[in-house]
Amino acid sequence: MNATAILIGLGPLLGWGLFPTIASKIGGRPVNQILGSTLGTLIFAIVFALANGMSFPTGMDLFFSILSGIGWATAQIITFQSFTLVGSSRAMPITTAFQLLGASLWGVFALGNWPGTSARLIGAFALVLIILGAWMTVWSEEKTQEKASVLKKAVILLAFGEIGYWAYSAAPQATSIDGMHAFLPQAIGMVIVAVVYSVIVTVKDKEKSPFAEAVSYKHIFSGFFFAFAALTYLISAQPDMNGLATGFILSQTSVVLATLTGIWFLGQKKTKKEMTITVIGLILILVAATMTVMI
Repeated sequence: MNATAILIGLGPLLGWGLFPTIASKIGGRPVNQILGSTLGTLIFAIVFALANGMSFPTGMDLFFSILSGIGWATAQIITFQSFTLVGSSRAMPITTAFQLLGASLWGVFALGNWPGTSARLIGAFALVLIILGAWMTVWSEEKTQEKASVLKKAVILLAFGEIGYWAYSAAPQATSIDGMHAFLPQAIGMVIVAVVYSVIVTVKDKEKSPFAEAVSYKHIFSGFFFAFAALTYLISAQPDMNGLATGFILSQTSVVLATLTGIWFLGQKKTKKEMTITVIGLILILVAATMTVMI
């Protein structure tokens, strides 16, 4: 593993670390956020494909790549909805924990990772640390029934969202396509979901169409950050770079930046004690994530 591979592997630290904070700062409804950010991702992907003279995939490669993008966009809608409930600084550690749990369990049961009793015991301990770390990031000194109810709803939403994030990572593995060639059709799948969701929201809620709201197009900027993170992750996960497992763990360092920038720049305030416990929780998540790679 060389310095270039590590540098590329840390691309998601900036992209995914800043994406939720920028999206929350721009504002708007979840439908504005998903529409604009997916359009930004599509623009980024088209420019990347044209600049590199990349061929467009066909057949099952195309199908599973689009399915991957559909999975991400569906999950991201749910994540944006959770931001409105508990804020990005609390939602991001929870969704990161679910993604780490999902990736680890998928590796064990589907890919045969963690062979042997000792490896599974260490892995199980790491999963417990992930859960504990996520709980610590949302711990609050002021406990009320209303806050507990809202947090519970957000956790349930994010748990369902994990299905989409799992599809985002797992679908391309069903084919031989590499991440860079999958990037553009993934972006197309994302936009398909965003457009369908926008139409449904407009018809169902009888609200102003997100296509006619300026804030939707401001989110194209946030989409560039997501696209940068996704592309560097896809490159990092290649076997000749960091590999899937290490690439995934490096990408999850973004939770630290996403959580802290949400607290510092979005007014998602925490008391001194809450902040201390949050930082410890983030450290536990990163330590546990590293353990799952070292097994």
